[in-house]
Amino acid sequence: MESDDDMHDANDVASAEEEDDYYSGGDEEEEEADDYNYSYDEAEDEEDTADFDFMANDSDASDDVPVSRLQKNYTILKDEDIQQRQEEDITRISTVLSVSRDAACILLRRYKWSVNDVHEEWFSDEERVRKAVGLLEKPLVQFSNAKEVTCGICFENYSPERICTAACGHPFCDACWKAYISTSINDGPGCLTMRCPDPSCGAAIGQAMINMLAPDGDKEKYRRYLLRSYVEDSRKTKWCPAPGCDFAVEYIVGSGSYDVTCSCSYSFCWSCTEEAHRPVDCETVAKWILKNSAESENMNWILANSKPCPKCKRPIEKHQGCMHMTCSPPCKFEFCWLCLGAWSDHGERTGGFYACNRYEAAKQEGAYDEAERRREMAKNSLERYTHYYERWASNQSSRQKALADLHQMQSVHLEKLSEVQSQPESQMKFIIEAWQQIVECRRVLKWTYAYGYYLPEHERTKKQFFEYLQGEAEAGLERLHQCAEKELQNYLNAEGPSKDFNDFRTKLAGLTSVTRNYFENLVRALENGLF
Repeated sequence: MESDDDMHDANDVASAEEEDDYYSGGDEEEEEADDYNYSYDEAEDEEDTADFDFMANDSDASDDVPVSRLQKNYTILKDEDIQQRQEEDITRISTVLSVSRDAACILLRRYKWSVNDVHEEWFSDEERVRKAVGLLEKPLVQFSNAKEVTCGICFENYSPERICTAACGHPFCDACWKAYISTSINDGPGCLTMRCPDPSCGAAIGQAMINMLAPDGDKEKYRRYLLRSYVEDSRKTKWCPAPGCDFAVEYIVGSGSYDVTCSCSYSFCWSCTEEAHRPVDCETVAKWILKNSAESENMNWILANSKPCPKCKRPIEKHQGCMHMTCSPPCKFEFCWLCLGAWSDHGERTGGFYACNRYEAAKQEGAYDEAERRREMAKNSLERYTHYYERWASNQSSRQKALADLHQMQSVHLEKLSEVQSQPESQMKFIIEAWQQIVECRRVLKWTYAYGYYLPEHERTKKQFFEYLQGEAEAGLERLHQCAEKELQNYLNAEGPSKDFNDFRTKLAGLTSVTRNYFENLVRALENGLF
């Protein structure tokens, strides 16, 4: 029997399109036109997103192009969707447990908005749950028939009409309640677990009292906190990490790829919330990002390209031909770059101004073996890292440029090309498909360099297989990119219809298909561990 928490997922699966996996090697030519029919949101938003209006964003993957072949295993939620689901869950708990909506909301917050967990805990031990969340069955304090009641905060006497109480019955005046509630809300999301002001009481304060006593601004803050808690406390919902985006993503846990694309066009990994990085795993991505931001490579550079001053030990870089080094003030120690000995000990007998036979002799005796070995290792490590990082960064840059070109093609050039070639825009779809393929392949290729960096050196067979697949995919992508970027310009700049435009169509569509196949093979191999 399915849990109540899975009902949303079941509905999402039922409504999702059954599409081929992007990297499954989908096959029939007549289906190619549909392979890139991207959709970001639920059915009601398809018309809004069909035109692929990419939003400018400084983030690396803010303009990520979604891939339609990925089976849709997630749902994009707007504020209204989140509110609706939240209200439905509250209603469900309120109905099943026969408690107020306030109490249902408090219970759901306690158990991270899991309807199933609330049911299990409540029916397992209702008294324990009530005590834990602060839901009292009867007041702890009873009002007498007195004409005046003393406020528990300001200790002033008020008529009963000016006194408010929570479920516990502890009396406080309106003014003290308002101040207490306002302070709690302005302190942040902790107000969602607000309790009675009496230090000895744990009775929960629900939204009904907030709505009754708080000003409009505080009510809105509380509502936003409550809405955000529905996403942030849930195990299957996360906010889109793109700057300024207010959409949330509900993911069907255990349904395959973690790459999701928000309605704002940002693609990210649902598991780690970094930019989409399939086929590389989250652990590799985390290590690579940390390495790129850490100081370790600075130290490697220092070790590979500098030597410590023999006196003050500060690293010194040699940038002139002479071996006579002088440390910067206040040290000013003069020494030989080769042997690190004092320059005062050098002269004609040591080989002259540019050479030091003391170093050569000491090296033969093994005096510098360890230092040289460490320096050489650091240099090799730095060169290897630089090799992979430069290619990672280059594909990142190329991808950003391709995204800009794709947007320009959609918004400006496609209409112009349609007029010049006297063909409807619907027949120019192959150009958009090519650019979308380029953008996606640049993303995949970028992350394969992070994968390659962490591929163990001793696994030579795997490394050779990886480099072969990567090389084939990269070569195919370069051919496609050049055709879409350079050859297309000839037709954009033409004064009238070109006789060979249909040949260009065939060539670009063919390169798109071939490149897709190359990358399907590469991704499949990497996800299978190169076996």
